[in-house]
Amino acid sequence: MKGLIFSVKRYAIHDGPGIRVTFFMKGCPLDCWWCHNPEGKAAGQVTTERIERIGEREFRSEELVGMEYTPGEVLAKAERDRVFMEHSGGGVTFSGGEPLMQPQFLVEALSLLRSAGFHTTVDTSGYAPPDVMRSVLEYTNLFLYDIKLLDPHAHRKFTGVDNRLIISNLDMLLEEGAEVVLRIPVIPGVTAEREFMEQLRQFIESRRGGRISGISLLPYHKTGSSKYRRFGLPDRMERYSQVSNGHLDDYMEILQPLGIHVRKGG
Repeated sequence: MKGLIFSVKRYAIHDGPGIRVTFFMKGCPLDCWWCHNPEGKAAGQVTTERIERIGEREFRSEELVGMEYTPGEVLAKAERDRVFMEHSGGGVTFSGGEPLMQPQFLVEALSLLRSAGFHTTVDTSGYAPPDVMRSVLEYTNLFLYDIKLLDPHAHRKFTGVDNRLIISNLDMLLEEGAEVVLRIPVIPGVTAEREFMEQLRQFIESRRGGRISGISLLPYHKTGSSKYRRFGLPDRMERYSQVSNGHLDDYMEILQPLGIHVRKGG
């Protein structure tokens, strides 16, 4: 069993669970306008044209996106950084793309990591068959769970899919006692509004029986724009600006009455 991974990074999350080794997995069923990993959308290995500009000159080359890993190779890579994770209280994260698009590989890798004593996290959009979500639950310590929009029509417009399956899977995880951190993209012209944040507060309040241990507000930023230029992809957020710290502070204040730790970024 092999999985396709387009990037592996080791970093410390600010105000988060220590140093993490993160495997970014290929393929995503969503097509978010603001995606900051567009190279991870396609499910298979792809050869794409890479465009680099230096001054007035433009250089083009081919780049293979997607490397094959076995679950054992994932474990071996994590073992090399075990000392950093143990001393910081970190662990291993699977992100993407959407890791649940490669369920067999993901379950096997998570199982190996848990057996070896690693803390495991799955960063997911929640858009996956319920049986896939349940198969991953057994081996996952923490879910970083995206709630992109609440209105199903707006969700389809900006991500390409309806959100009812996403919300249903979230409710299932909470009913099963999974630990969940909600991740909220704060997007200008989409969710960077007081009205949305107030609706979000009500949405979370109605689910307070579950283990929602945190809320991360993820402000839209321009760092992903260079990838769209590099890979020759259209940037649908080109005309939008970044979200200011002041607005983030206002949104945090709206959510703070929930009594759940709210932070910027994640």
